[in-house]
Parts: sequence; structure tokens; C-alpha cells
Amino acid sequence: MRSTDSAVPGQFALVLHSHLPWLAHHGRWPVGEEWLYQSWAAAYLPVVRVLRTLAAEGRSHLLSLGITPVLAAQLDDPHCLAGMHHWLGNWQLRADEASMAGNIALGRHEHRLAAAATADFEQNWRHGAAPIWRELIEAETIELLGGPLAHPFQPLLDPRLRTFQLREGLADARHRWGRTPTGIWAPECGYTPGMEAEYAAVGVTHFMVDGPALRGETTLGRPVRDSEVVAFGRDLQVSYRVWSPKSGYPGHGAYRDFHHYDHTTGLKPARVTGKTVAGPDKAPYDPELAAAAVTRDVADFVHTVRERLIAESARIGRPALVVAAFDTELFGHWWHEGPQWLAQVLRALPEAGVTVGTLADARARGFVGAPVELTDSSWGSGKDWRVWAGEQVRDLVELNAEIVRLALDTVDKTRGAGPALRDRVADQVLREAILAVSSDWAFMVSKDSAAGYARDRAHQHAHAVREIAAALGAGQLAKAGRLAAGWSVADGLFPGLDARRLAPAEGQA
Repeated sequence: MRSTDSAVPGQFALVLHSHLPWLAHHGRWPVGEEWLYQSWAAAYLPVVRVLRTLAAEGRSHLLSLGITPVLAAQLDDPHCLAGMHHWLGNWQLRADEASMAGNIALGRHEHRLAAAATADFEQNWRHGAAPIWRELIEAETIELLGGPLAHPFQPLLDPRLRTFQLREGLADARHRWGRTPTGIWAPECGYTPGMEAEYAAVGVTHFMVDGPALRGETTLGRPVRDSEVVAFGRDLQVSYRVWSPKSGYPGHGAYRDFHHYDHTTGLKPARVTGKTVAGPDKAPYDPELAAAAVTRDVADFVHTVRERLIAESARIGRPALVVAAFDTELFGHWWHEGPQWLAQVLRALPEAGVTVGTLADARARGFVGAPVELTDSSWGSGKDWRVWAGEQVRDLVELNAEIVRLALDTVDKTRGAGPALRDRVADQVLREAILAVSSDWAFMVSKDSAAGYARDRAHQHAHAVREIAAALGAGQLAKAGRLAAGWSVADGLFPGLDARRLAPAEGQA
């Protein structure tokens, strides 16, 4: 594509990580399925619309998109699809209610959004998201990044279950989309030495870490230790321009305020206005003001990327790589105008002489430096493990260790001496253990974000493991079968999960 600006050296890679924990059948409001439907309507629908529009313009290799298997399962789940359709209809009704209550500008704006989302959903999403992702992958619009089944914090997980989750997660991606990802978004960018060998064993060639894990040297991917698996690091100087723990574009006064609700309709009527302005005192949202802010922030980001590529290429004496990485849910759910910004940035960067590509492109083009002795790290607070292993979540760490031990022991005991038929009870024990150790629960507790819900979820799945295991241990096979079937009504995701594929314990045939 022809540039209107002089070309700059190197490549820019945008990486988006799409993830929500398993929410189906586990509450509705304020935390539960509502979280899924809000993110679906505000982020996944418009982000896909942006990507499909850009693909129709002949653009490809736009970004690397991580979709966790547990999120993909919900976007294909019949219960969730029906719930989402109902939620979209309710959104339109709430918009009309706002208009009837006198807030005509808000009502009209939200009704337009709701009507467009409903039409999009009915035309493209009604039978699941898998065909949409597959279309984008096959058109090479995106590089798909995979990951473990239900987003565990891998460094703290028993290696047997860690490997099982990753293998099954990659197999789930192939089942849904016809491709096995070679790149992954490591959950929470968590890493501990030795994981690179596990990645290599399942065909993973590259993964994400946070910038400080590479001591800020993110201008090239780095093979990890003595493997050929490449770690790509997030460039914090560029990424934090958009979103950081303290600042970023979404905090601009013209953008829609995420936190302030109209309690009658559940809609968000205000703009940020100012960081110290209380909710009731915030000014009404104005889409035209917000659009002007988007234009300004696109220009700022493009300038930032150009200058960073030029400076880093000069510093290292070769074309550099800049990787910006964010949660997909930022674009639309947390930052209402995020999809507009995304569409404009992906058009503006090439016009400014910036080569845009995926992580796979960066690896293929040789943006790889010397090996690195990567150490324990994450992208959480402190860039260490404190969010998932700190004192405030010690109870969850102990619970996870207990439940994983119990689940693995239980599955091991179900194995006979000869070839076995599939055991749905053992499958459900593993499924509940996998849900119990989701990284989301510790994150929500550490960040005091719906901490009660998070602890309840962890203990609920732990209870499922305990009671099924107890029935098996007592020889009550019929009871164990009934319990497993009951739990699978709510937690029947990953129907292809097969406990027979769990690697045997050491010394076990």
C-alpha cells in the first residue's frame, strides 16, 4: 500500500488478547453472564466488524489475535448465543426507555448502536463465532494465537496439568478453526524456566512476555534459553501510550465514561469530563467531541510508533520491532471509542510509512536477536507473580494445589491395566479442576474486583472435584456418574476433553 510518508525501518506488531473466564450458568448481574454479553456487544462485535471491513479493503496481516479456548467455547455455546440475542434486544429497549425518560440524545445514540449490533449478530454470529474467526484466519487478516484451555497461571500449575491444558487448548483451536496455532498468548504472560521446552514439544514457536521480562529489550524477539521458541516482549513505552495502570487515551475528557451509569436504564450517559469530577457532575456524552479526540489520539499514536521505530533501529544498528499489546476488551468495552481508534490506526500506520505485521511475520522476517535466559515473570503488578501467588491469595494458591493433586490422583486411579473406554466421570473431574485454577479468580481477589464472586467460583469448582472424587473413592460409581452429569449441565464446555490423554504419573504405565 502506498505511503504518504517516508518509510521507516522495522515492523510494528499489534497483539490483542481476548479472554473471559467461564461465565455461562454462573450468575448474571452484576458479575456473571452480563460480563460476557457486555464484552461481546461492546468489543467482540465491533472489533470483528473493523477487521472484516479492513479485509474487504484488501488489507491483511493486520494483527495477532489471541482467543482463549474458554472464551471461544462461550462464543459458540447455544446457551450463550441465545442469551446474547436476548441481551441485545433488551439493550434496544433500554435505549428507548432513556428516550422516553427525556434523555433523547443518549437514547438515540444507544438505539443506533443496539440496532446495528443486533443486525450484525443475527446476520453473522447467530450460529457461533467459529466461522467468523475462521474467515479472518484463512484470509490472513489476523494471526491466531492460541493458549491453554481455561487460562491458568501456568508457572504455579502442576506440569502434568499444565501440559494437558496446553495440548487440549491447541487441539480445541484446530477443531474450531481448522488451524493449530504456532503462537500463543501465555496467560498473564506468566513464565517460569522450563516452559519453553513444553512449548517446543507441542509445536509452539513463539509467545508473549511483558517488556520487563526482557529487561526492556523488546526491539527483537528472543529465543528462550537453549530452545528455538521465541519470546516477544511488549513495548511499554508504546503500549502505555494507549493504556497503562495510571494513564492512556481512554482517560481523555471527551471519551465516554465507563464507570458512571444511569441507574434506571443501565446505560452510560456521561463523558469522562475530568479525572476529579464526580459521576453526577460529569457532562453528557457527545459523540462528535469523542470522534475529534479519536482523530487526535490516532495521530499521536502513529507519531509515537514512527519515532520509536526510528530511534530503536538506530540504537541497535538494524531494523527494530515494536510490539504493542492489549486486552481486546479494552476496545469497546472499557474504551467505548476503541474500535474507531483501532480502525483508523490500522489505516494510518501504513500511510505513515510503517510496516504492520503479525508476530509470525516478525519471526519470519528475522526480527529475532540473541537467546535470553528468561526468568520468572508476568505482566501483573510488579511484573512478578504477586497477583497470583501473593499473601492476599494464599488461600487460593493452597486450594489450587490441593484440588489439582486430588484431581490428578483421582484420574490416575480410574485407569485400568488395559485399554479403557472414555470415562465421563474422570473427564468432569479434570474439567472442574481446570475451571477451579483459572487465573481470573486470584486476579479478581488481588485487585478487589468482585472478589467474593471470584472466591465463590474457585470454591464451587473445588467442591465439584471433591464430591465426585469422594464418591469414586467410596466405590459409589453410580453416584459419581450422577454427580458428574449434574455438574456438566453448567460446566459442560470442551466436550472433546478426554482424561485418557492426561500424561500418566511417573512410574505409571
